[in-house]
Parts: sequence; C-alpha cells; structure tokens
Amino acid sequence: MDSKIFNKELPMRSVRVTDAFWKGEMELVRTEVIPYQWEALNDRVEDAPPSYCMRNFRVAQKMNREKREQGEAYEEPRYIFRGFEAKPEDPQHLKNEFYGFVFQDSDFSKWIEAAAYSLTQHADAELERVADEAIELVCAAQQEDGYLDTYYIINGRDKTFSNLRDHHELYCFGHLTEGAVAYYQATGKDRLLKAACRFADYIADYFGPVEGKCKGYPGHEIAEMALVRLYEATGEERYLNLSSFFIDQRGTRPYYFDLEHPENGQNRSENDQKSEQKDEQTDELRYQHLQAHLPVRRQEEAVGHAVRAVYLYSGMADLARLKQDESLYAACERLWNSIVNEKMYVTGGIGATHIGEAFSFPYDLPNDTAYSETCASIGLIFFARRMLQIRPDARYANVMERAFYNCVLAGMALDGKSFFYVNPLEVVPEACHKDERKFHVKAVRQKWFGCACCPPNLARLVSSAASYAYTESEDTLFVHLYMGSEIAKSVNGRTAEISIASDFPWDGTVQIRVRAKGTALCLALRLPDWCEKYRIEGLENAGTEEKDGYLYIRKDWNEEDLLRLSFPMLPRLIGANPKVREDVGKAAVTRGPIVYCLEEVDNGANLHLLSLDAEAEPAVADGEICGVSAKMVVWPGFRQSQTEEGGALYHTWHREKKEPVELKFIPYYMWANRSENEMQVWVRIAESESFSG
Repeated sequence: MDSKIFNKELPMRSVRVTDAFWKGEMELVRTEVIPYQWEALNDRVEDAPPSYCMRNFRVAQKMNREKREQGEAYEEPRYIFRGFEAKPEDPQHLKNEFYGFVFQDSDFSKWIEAAAYSLTQHADAELERVADEAIELVCAAQQEDGYLDTYYIINGRDKTFSNLRDHHELYCFGHLTEGAVAYYQATGKDRLLKAACRFADYIADYFGPVEGKCKGYPGHEIAEMALVRLYEATGEERYLNLSSFFIDQRGTRPYYFDLEHPENGQNRSENDQKSEQKDEQTDELRYQHLQAHLPVRRQEEAVGHAVRAVYLYSGMADLARLKQDESLYAACERLWNSIVNEKMYVTGGIGATHIGEAFSFPYDLPNDTAYSETCASIGLIFFARRMLQIRPDARYANVMERAFYNCVLAGMALDGKSFFYVNPLEVVPEACHKDERKFHVKAVRQKWFGCACCPPNLARLVSSAASYAYTESEDTLFVHLYMGSEIAKSVNGRTAEISIASDFPWDGTVQIRVRAKGTALCLALRLPDWCEKYRIEGLENAGTEEKDGYLYIRKDWNEEDLLRLSFPMLPRLIGANPKVREDVGKAAVTRGPIVYCLEEVDNGANLHLLSLDAEAEPAVADGEICGVSAKMVVWPGFRQSQTEEGGALYHTWHREKKEPVELKFIPYYMWANRSENEMQVWVRIAESESFSG
C-alpha cells in the first residue's frame, strides 16, 4: 500500500468550529437534542414510546448492590438536568425484569458520545455533571468479571454470548467503547474507558483463534471499528488483534451461526463439504443479511442490512490502514464502488428496502418505498472518512459531503425535537396511512422510537462533524469539508494555525488564513465534484499540484497568509443511470452540496403532475422555513391538467394540456417541517416544444 497517503483524525480539542451553518447545527444538538434525548432515555417524554434504557441500568445496578453490598446503606443517585429534577423509581420497587430491545443499552452509549463531542466545542458544567452521574450508574451495573450488558445481567448470565446472531451484546459493547473513548478524549476522565477496557478484556478472553476459545463474531457489526479505536486510545495490541479476529472469522465455514443455531436444521458440519460445494450459492443467501455469507476478502457486492454493512466496512478499512493489508483494502474498494455506483440515492441515502432494512439489487432505488435509514447514511460517512484516511481521494469526500448535508440532516427536524428513521425521496401522505407497503414511511418526523438508534446516532455525528471535515498526516492538513474552523496543527514540533471561514452550503466563498511561518505545512484542499471551475487567490510563491480531486499547496509561509477560494454554486439538474427504472425521464435539482425537493405547501397538491423545463433559466432566492434561512431554487416548469371529477379511468391517449408554473424547490433536509404534505425529489422533465407541438 505504498501508494496510499495514510492520515488520521485531528484531535477534536485542536479544532474549534466557528462555521455559521454547522455551529448552528451543533448548538441545536447541544441545547435541544442532547437534553431531549436524556429525557427520552429516562422515559420522561410525553406521548413518546418509552426507552427503558436507563431504567435497565438502574435495575442491573440494584441487582449488583443486592449481591455485593448485602445490608449496606445505599443511596440511589438523583438525576437533575437544566432545572428539571426527578427521582427515578424507588429501587425497592424496580422489578428485576428487562424492558425494551436487546440493544437498548446502546442508546446511552451514543448519548454519552454525543455529549462528549459537544463538550469539546462548548464547556457545559451541567451537561458534564449529568454525564458523570450517568457514567457512575452504568459502571455500577458492571459485573466483577467486566461483563456489561443489562439484558443478560438482568435475565441471567448463563446465556451470555449464546446468541451472537441476534442479541447484540458485541454491538452494545462497540457503542459503549466508542462513547467511552470519546468521553475520555473530551474530558480526560477515564471511568467509562476503564469499564470499556474491562469488558473488552473479558471479550478477548472469550473469543479468539486459540483452541478452546469461541470462534464467533458479531451479528450486528460495530465492535470491529470500536476495538480499533480502543487500541488507538490505549495502545493495547490485544484489542487490535480481536478486531482482526472478528473480521477474518466472518463468513468462514462451517458458518458459526449454524453451529450456534442447530435448530435451524441447516447446520453444515465437516461431513457436509460435498453438499456445501453443490449448494454454495443457495447456502450463501442465508447470511447475506449479516454480511456473513462469505469471508470479507471475497465479498464484492454490498448486501444485507445496510447499517451493519457499512459498520463492518468501516472496521475493515481501519484494519486495512493499520495493518497495511492490501487484500482487505481491495475488498473495501469493491464494496465502496458497489454502494456508490449501484446502490446509493442521490441524497446519500443507502438501503432501498424496508425488508431487512437492506440493500436491494443493483440500481433498484425506489423513491416512495425507500428505506434509506438515517443510521445507514451515518455509517456511510464513517466508511468514507476511513477510506480517506487510507487514500485522500475526493470521490470519498464528495459522497461524505452529500450524505452529511442531505440524508443525515433530514433525519432531524429544524427544531431538534423530532426525527426520521426512514428518509424517502417521494411521499404521498395518504399512501403512508393506507398502503401497507409504505407504512414504514412517515410523512412527519416522530418524537422518538422504541428502536431509537437514529436520533442519538445523529446527535453524535453532528457533534463530531469536525473530525470528518479534516484529517492530517505529519505535515499535511486535509480539508475534506469546508467548515468554518480554527485549527491548531503540529508540524515537526511547531504549531501552525489555520483559520477557515466558509459560507457553505449556501455560497461557495471560502477564506483560509494561515499562520505557519517556519513550518513545512502542506494544505490539501478538496475540489468539489459539483463545481466545474474554481478560483483561488493568494498562491504567490506557492507550489501546487492537483491530485485525486485535491489541490496540494506548499510554500514558505509568512507570518500570515490569506487564501481566497470561490466554488460557484449554480443550480444543476442531475440525471440517474437509465438502469434506475424509477428515475427515467426525471431529474433532481441540486445546488452546491444541497439536493432540493418539491413540497406540496409550495407547489400545490399532486406533485406528480409537475414537470420541469430543462431549457429554462432557474433562479436562486433567499428564503426561510420555520425561521431557518436557506437558499431556494425557482425553476420554470409546467403543471399537467387534471382529469375532470368523475372522468373515465382510461381514455384514448392524447397529449395532455399543461400550463406554465414556477416550481419552488427547497433543500431536501428541510422538508416536513411545516405540515404533513406531499414531497418529491425526482421531477419529470417536460417535453420540448418541437416534440410536443
């Protein structure tokens, strides 16, 4: 892998985000989403499904106390948040029963991770105090041997790791580890980190290639990349080796999940090798959902549960970089290409079908039944950043930018108080309510979910956005996303200060001030794929090179240098590959990194009757939705006349009458904030006058 340029995350504390857009999103998460989610995790949000998350930890804590502190005085902690005070149920009345999904613990872990990232950007003593108390509660639930999963602590340890396929213990461990490392890096406090290490040690003693150890691997991936992160935080090799084991073991035969579930009647023992070869293709279909159908180095198509897939691929990319594993990197490249060239929505969403929350076959990207889970786009961003760390190629960052500004942000309302799990590209509310095939599609965001993976996942991503905007090698700062920030970068023992001011995503103007005199700093600036021509000023006496979609700038820096960049943002029409049947004869409107859509509230009902005049000149207008400013696109088009009420269902074909209208497009991520109404991204292109007569 000599041709790769390995780079790493910038420490979050070395970046202060000043960006008007992203600082606003981060503040929304800090002031609204994190407090709201804490209330949800404690079952205190009216009219929202209960989480049971913190209740389960309290039950596990109580059970530990009963076992280890017989007869000793015990004081249940009180939870206070921003003036709201409430005591949880008296521990005497907490039944020793587990409630919620088997992965309910992970909601706390994602919440604490979001809180950690938020603390790096805004000191908040009250948030930190509540987080510390929550960590004490979680750590008090940990078993003496290091095990920490409330489902089995409450229901009985005799079944620990007995159902890796379905019961998410390793998934919960992965999120706990991600949260623990983030909180340690943000605050220097290692209470939760030590708990994660103890749990990791327990897992490493249980799993591995050594004879006598379990040869299983996670049903729902994330432990793979979490273990890498724990290794990078602690330097402990056994965590890296455990991640390698899980990845190398996955998809090998006999299938571990067959051994774990012989009741399926599909167990393949060593005596079945001949029949395995005969039925290999059929046999593989059983575990595509879990990406365990083939060893990972042989996988070529992104299949199965979309979130699980991109979490796995992210862990694979981490290991490919750290171990310079060429075959693993090649597999990552194939799987990346499978996603972005055949299975990704124009919004950066992935996972086309609600059946299994999964990828469909290539080019099957329905708009009105799209699943496009918020968590899946978040995982795609994880994967993109890790591929960028191996090789800075703008094609990864372009996808990362698209997912960030569109599918991910669409997952959260503009006020931060409701959320989408599913992100369709076309919605007719009546169909959502009456058509069983579309019941998974919601026309308005929900306060919370029983399976609430998306809201806290979104909060942790937005709070850590700076770690995706920039990475670094020894002498180079890579700018992947133009996010206003103040950055301190060490170069050969000296500190370079870089200040970025950006008007993204509404205007392509960027200014970069560099104070790096006496350093050998190199700047690598991404050249967005949506901009055909860019301008840059301030390159006097600089050496430049364009490579893989980045402009590399080296020079003898002065006390202060100023670079001015301009990436013109013009409205564009995007067409889909003709193999995407749903989008033939249609186009999507984009401007800069933003994908736009039509809403009924702006354009009237029956959006399917609208068509866009591709030859007309669009206009860009200032506007706002629910008090949030944005650039809107107005594009001339037509509305087809409707059949009169009571007219025939079918008739002799004739060219339908149409009248000129102005189509008003809003940013996709802002839809469904004003009312329940129709929405669509892909719009029909009007026939030319020469053809329509």
